[in-house]
Amino acid sequence: MPQPVSHKLSSRARIARYILHRKQASRQELAEQLSLSMPTVLQSATELLDSGVLIESGVYQSRGGRKARALSLAPGFRYAAGIDVTANHISFLLLGLDGSIAASFRIRRLFAHTPEYWEQLAQDLQVFLRQYPETEGRLLGVGVSLPGIVDSDRSLLIRSHLLHLENVGLKGLEQRIPYPVRFFNDANSAAYAELVGSSRNAVYLLLSNSVGGAIYYHQNIVVGDCFKSAEFGHMILQKGGRRCYCGKEGCLDAYCSALRLTEGLEERLEDFFARLQEGEPAYKDRWEEYLDYLAVAVSNLRMAFDCDIVLGGYVGSFLEPYMGELSRRVMAYNKFESDTAYLKNCRYPLEAAAVGGALAFIEEYIGKLC
Repeated sequence: MPQPVSHKLSSRARIARYILHRKQASRQELAEQLSLSMPTVLQSATELLDSGVLIESGVYQSRGGRKARALSLAPGFRYAAGIDVTANHISFLLLGLDGSIAASFRIRRLFAHTPEYWEQLAQDLQVFLRQYPETEGRLLGVGVSLPGIVDSDRSLLIRSHLLHLENVGLKGLEQRIPYPVRFFNDANSAAYAELVGSSRNAVYLLLSNSVGGAIYYHQNIVVGDCFKSAEFGHMILQKGGRRCYCGKEGCLDAYCSALRLTEGLEERLEDFFARLQEGEPAYKDRWEEYLDYLAVAVSNLRMAFDCDIVLGGYVGSFLEPYMGELSRRVMAYNKFESDTAYLKNCRYPLEAAAVGGALAFIEEYIGKLC
């Protein structure tokens, strides 16, 4: 992932990055928040407007005198693509320079580590992009997220239990895509989408068909010495408990993955929550068990990291109506605090990993503005 913001960035890069994470800003706000002189802001903003990076997107309400104009990034000035590869489907996504989702679609396809699978993925990307000819000559790159331990610098998938792979080079896919390509762990990429630009430290818990996580510390994702940081799904929650797909017993993943909720039901996750809302007892019992294990996990993460905890992934997208109950259960395990203000819902209920992969290229581009 790109390096954290630095005061060594040019004033234009700092202005563009500030606006990327706040969607719009006035010149006065930029001067105050970035500690830049008003002449520097005026000159830099004018240069960015003239180049097409920025647009004037409206005016603020006036408190008397001239109305301040709002500045935003021009979404169509540049684009970046994200791909999320899972065991069962592939998601494609296109971001504009302002970080907005311009387009997305998902293909249901079982993963297979074969030349045909990777070739088809590259072709699907090209078909997707051809639907948006405005991206021609403006695509910064393609970020690819995968469920496993990824060495981005070497384009290497070190290990993926879900995909049943170990030490697999990804150069073959990279060579099939005619744009710059970078590979990321799915949880790290999703956390990047959720947290980049924030000054607060946070832990991200990915609650999808597998449970993963990421640590956002001092405005950067912590990958660890061996790229295995924040494998929260494989922390032991209960000794001798349910068997996890990794082969161990009692892992958090065996209790808090989305698959745990739909196990044996032959239903989609949205169907589970629809039945839960209808008050069906069997669904309520399963959900209450899930919430209790999740509360234990949240309490443990809070004890370990003492920072915000963001809940994302498939289950995270359905959690908002249940946050009050989850908070009550967390408080039963945590006697050191009087509230759970640190516990937050995700901003991206879907395709966060694909967003993060694309956003990495946008951040990098903005950081190089001079």
